Amino acid sequence: MRIGFQHLAWLALLLLALVGTIASTVFLGMVLAAARRFRRVLAQRRRSAPPLSSHPGVTMLKPIHGLEPRMEENLEGYFRLDYPDYEIVFGCRGPEDPSLAIVSKLSARFPDVKVRIVYSGPPAWPNAKVYSLDKMIATSTNDYFVITDSDITIKPDFLKIVVPYLLQSEVGLVTCLYRGVPVDDFWSRLEALGMSVELPSGVLVADMLEGMRFALGAVMAVKRSALEKIGGISSTADYYSDDFVLGNRVADAGFSVMLENPGVGHVLTSQTFANTFRTQLRWMQSTRYSRPKGHFGTGLTFSMPFGVLGAVAAAALHFYPAAIALLAWGYLNRVLQCYTVGWKVVGDPRAVRYALVYPIRDLLGFIIWAASYLGGDTFNWRGELYRFTPGGRIVAASRDLQTN
Repeated sequence: MRIGFQHLAWLALLLLALVGTIASTVFLGMVLAAARRFRRVLAQRRRSAPPLSSHPGVTMLKPIHGLEPRMEENLEGYFRLDYPDYEIVFGCRGPEDPSLAIVSKLSARFPDVKVRIVYSGPPAWPNAKVYSLDKMIATSTNDYFVITDSDITIKPDFLKIVVPYLLQSEVGLVTCLYRGVPVDDFWSRLEALGMSVELPSGVLVADMLEGMRFALGAVMAVKRSALEKIGGISSTADYYSDDFVLGNRVADAGFSVMLENPGVGHVLTSQTFANTFRTQLRWMQSTRYSRPKGHFGTGLTFSMPFGVLGAVAAAALHFYPAAIALLAWGYLNRVLQCYTVGWKVVGDPRAVRYALVYPIRDLLGFIIWAASYLGGDTFNWRGELYRFTPGGRIVAASRDLQTN
């Protein structure tokens, strides 16, 4: 009997869905194994860590640029650290930055905390944050630095957890998993789930397969000797993903990069769906340019798109039990991932509360991944226009643009 073209097309789509389902199932197995391994290794590492007999001076580096929601609450945590010898260096372009009023208010409330402000002026490098960090580091005499963004929250014992790693001669950098902290809207919750589940899943698998050879920008604790060996923080100035490059170069220099989980939070802002989409698309585009092969393979780690495709194709071919099974497994796959990583590893209670919603985030993530191949090479970042170039480098195409 002659098989029509339409029938063959549905069979091809069903085959593609099966391949994707198998790939995403393998990825889930790797995620579950990596999550179990990380929890075991982290517990052993903390038990065997020698007590912190000395408290070397630490410089907290906080680049700031304008006001953000909950900024005062976020920054206050850095003034409440349970550590005897640390300073906070805030870096911004000039004294007109409105966030300095919050810094001044907190400094008055916590007079015992050493605070300095460094003005960088207009950035001369493509990555404005790295330009500011370079000037901030130059003002410090300490040998240990912790770089965090203004929308990152930490707990009082943060330095007591992180600093002991840096006292080991082989460790050059410590980076941390983090959970998303949403505002009260649906899209913010989905984005926060992605931070608590999708991102750490990939990190845990990478750590299991080849060890940490990159850093996560939310928190990067690095020693001066490691920075000097890679040519300083300026060696990352041409990249959007300066965090990835910094960790990669520290690892290439012969140092270990350690992954910790001290309860860090990334506070989101209230955005429209369009702005949220653009932000995540920018991250995806950065990965596409800096790690093209890995980014392409990421498409096979999503589960829901293949579940939906398989259900549609199988139903078109009248394989109704297969259609239900493929869709159900694609959904369950992501629920398991959300609970295991988001709750059991990262400790985000929303990963339990919204586990049944997370598959929507997986489907959206695939759409953004696909869109990263369709858009151009320019992007807007904090009101300034940039362009991606091969290798992940960026070029500042224009500055001082207006944001939405």
